[in-house]
Amino acid sequence: MNWSHTALTERLNIRYPIIQAPMAGGPGTPQLMAAVSNAGGLGSLAGACLQPEALRQAVAEARALTDRPFAVNLALGGAVRGDPDRLARARELLAPYRAELGLPPEPPALPQPPEFEQLLDILMEERAPAVSFIFGAPDTVYLELLRDAGIVTFGTATHLLEAIVLEESGVDFIVAQGAEAGGHRGTFIGHPEQGLVGILTLVPLLAKHVRVPIIAAGGIMDGRGIAAVRMLGAAGIQMGTAFLACPESGASPAYKALLSEGSEIATTLSRVFTGRSGRVLRNRLVNELHPHEADLPGFPLQLFLTEELRQVAAERDLTDFMALWAGQGCHLSENRPAAELIAAWAAQATALLGAGNGEDSPAL
Repeated sequence: MNWSHTALTERLNIRYPIIQAPMAGGPGTPQLMAAVSNAGGLGSLAGACLQPEALRQAVAEARALTDRPFAVNLALGGAVRGDPDRLARARELLAPYRAELGLPPEPPALPQPPEFEQLLDILMEERAPAVSFIFGAPDTVYLELLRDAGIVTFGTATHLLEAIVLEESGVDFIVAQGAEAGGHRGTFIGHPEQGLVGILTLVPLLAKHVRVPIIAAGGIMDGRGIAAVRMLGAAGIQMGTAFLACPESGASPAYKALLSEGSEIATTLSRVFTGRSGRVLRNRLVNELHPHEADLPGFPLQLFLTEELRQVAAERDLTDFMALWAGQGCHLSENRPAAELIAAWAAQATALLGAGNGEDSPAL
């Protein structure tokens, strides 16, 4: 089996079917994106919370660092309306932690979230090679515009119904986000708990029922995981936590240290940091605010309310108050350059599956 020859590598003209997951909040730096793309994978930028001109600058910086394809991630679903009671309750719950860090009792005024259409316009103007989406299915009109611009599209599904909706919308690839994955849950139909399907179940299920090529995401940390999901029918592999400890990652030293100290039970799902469910390492803020999650506003309002707290905590390396996004495979993270990791994973996958000649199996 030629494990590295797939519909993904053909479409984007990349060497390996390995995607670096978009990681907002610091870890997903342009340097990490470029290192992955330059090593033959597909690096990603998190663009959902960037203002339009900041997104344009990020794309320009990406192009200055690599001449290889890369992806930019955007969020669908729109901004939630601010419930005054929930906003007041969130400010009340966060006030003691702000005081502990020497911050004023009240967070700064909430910024206006960027308009999805504005961000999409910029990516089309800049001819970004690929765009990935989370929290929903893009409108067919948008996808047609992206297709006309020669931009490859990815949607995120956590169960079969979402994958069917994405296929009908016309995306080029579907990212199957397993329950093991770190970061935000991409569930957009039903409750997040209904989208907690393990990757070894999700990939063959989607591969059986949809024609769009599947990208496996969640709990994949090395060449063994790559080989496993390729055998299950995945045309590509998206890895985020596996890159967190790299020197190119923007994760703080204390954050990186906790990854190796963690285990498969060190993570949990939490709405505390952004208002949307996501997998993080447990810390004080997660544990203490867990009983109050139902009182918090939705995404991105809670994200804005915690922004200053998270920034100060990151500057001081105070992991008790940081959003420590991580998947269940965090303990397998390695502090090695991204290019070294990709080369090692490729060697592992080749040893398990063989190099092949590209004729013994279809490019799934």
